[in-house]
Amino acid sequence: MKPKIFIDGQEGTTGLQIHERLGSRDDITLLTIDASLRKDKQERKRLLNEADLVFLCLPDDAARESVSLIDNPNTRVIDASTAHRTAPGWVYGFPELNAGRRDEIRAAKRVANPGCHATGFISGVYPLVSSGLLSPDAQLTCFSITGYSGGGKKMIASYEESSRGVALDSPRIYGLTLQHKHLPEMTKVAALNRAPVFCPVVADYYKGMATTIMLSSDMLKGAPSAKAVWDMFAAYYAGQTLVHVAPFQGDGFLADGTIPSNQKAGTDSLELLICGNDTQIIVTTLFDNLGKGASGAAVQNMNLMLGFAETTGLLNETANERMD
Repeated sequence: MKPKIFIDGQEGTTGLQIHERLGSRDDITLLTIDASLRKDKQERKRLLNEADLVFLCLPDDAARESVSLIDNPNTRVIDASTAHRTAPGWVYGFPELNAGRRDEIRAAKRVANPGCHATGFISGVYPLVSSGLLSPDAQLTCFSITGYSGGGKKMIASYEESSRGVALDSPRIYGLTLQHKHLPEMTKVAALNRAPVFCPVVADYYKGMATTIMLSSDMLKGAPSAKAVWDMFAAYYAGQTLVHVAPFQGDGFLADGTIPSNQKAGTDSLELLICGNDTQIIVTTLFDNLGKGASGAAVQNMNLMLGFAETTGLLNETANERMD
């Protein structure tokens, strides 16, 4: 029997993108809610408990409410909100994070889908900490630029209005109190004792991210060069299908002159680029904030939880080309 899937919050950006990846699949059954009943608690409860697996694409409080409505012990949940990313009993859904993580996701009843900025930061920091190169007490700085789709429907509308102001024409730093909602998971999952100084930026393109961590070699054990750090990352992510380490970068523009922050737009994979010299290093992660940073990651987790091939329905290196 095909597993039944329900997307609670399908009308949001993440929910729509998940539906796009699942809509043509014949190995699952998508449960749908009548548009007039999408805020009806009893109808939502019925579908939440009928489903084998539920995606929560909701604000945090609504996601917590949805979890409270589930009394079917067999219903499994992937929460795309921030609500449960550091909560006890929830598995953090980053399959490439470490050995054994895939098995944890496969066995989990509750999986917290990573945040977009957090995905970039953790993929570049956790390997350094887990290998012993970087102290958990390090004070890190991170700069992360994203397309405007990460801000949801209201921000998308503001950028796509024909009468918008010139302020939206150039990148904008935000989160000026330095208390971005992804910081708790960035700190905990990367195994740090101190939150990074985190500078998020939104730019005038629809989707794609470039998240950069800045390091000096004397912050790292043995003061390795940028090339030595590249060697470590290449070994750490060797054999992964959706996470790749690009060849060591020389001088010039990142990503060979293309716009680096949206180079991976339209794909569900992630690429790390290591740059620098003998004394200074940057680690930059390129990915789609709606792909590996949200909906693509959620479908990858679903595939693992339901026993499908991990990349089924995901977008390949070429934008909009489905993986087998």
